[in-house]
Amino acid sequence: MENINKAYDQLQNIYGSPNLNSVYGYGKRNNAKYALVFMNPTRRNIATDKSWTGIRAQWLGTKQVWSFLAECGFISEETNTKIQSKKPSQWTAEFCQEVYDDVIEHGVWITNLAKCTQEDARELPDEVFLNYLDLLKQELSLVNPEKIILFGNQVSSIVLNKKICVSQVRKEKHNLTINNKVYCAYAVYYPVGNGRFNQPNAVEDILQIKQL
Repeated sequence: MENINKAYDQLQNIYGSPNLNSVYGYGKRNNAKYALVFMNPTRRNIATDKSWTGIRAQWLGTKQVWSFLAECGFISEETNTKIQSKKPSQWTAEFCQEVYDDVIEHGVWITNLAKCTQEDARELPDEVFLNYLDLLKQELSLVNPEKIILFGNQVSSIVLNKKICVSQVRKEKHNLTINNKVYCAYAVYYPVGNGRFNQPNAVEDILQIKQL
């Protein structure tokens, strides 16, 4: 995983801002129950700051996504309550580790397809995501999850290598082959940012996917 993360840092220099850190996947490292694959890091993640010395994991210092993850049963309500009470400046390295210790306890790995951080919230073209695909597959192979949850049409289409419209494949299992092993993958509505209005549908689908 350390070698994969070094490769992500090299791609940050090409596709991200040189003034910001790339952000890695983090969570249950071996034989996870679930791997959650989002799009690309947000600048609001405090781990993108070059002075950051804690873990470089997804969604640190943000709030919206953690409420979603709590609704899905991927973190505890107790941890989410702590998160919602904190300002970004109050997320210490120790608290970030505490949050992800909870993620690990729930058997979850949280990552993005692309690890490059931009200065703004511009959308990335498919070509950039495609340059991260092989590394993501290596990452997922090491994590070896029981189920992979892909968020949004763009991420799902690129990872599964076929056109995906989430609204038409809700709760449908897709086979994703990595290193001769077939993984169960599901395409789910993107639940945050511009996709926030789809969050209830994403929660509904994930709760059912967890029972499959």
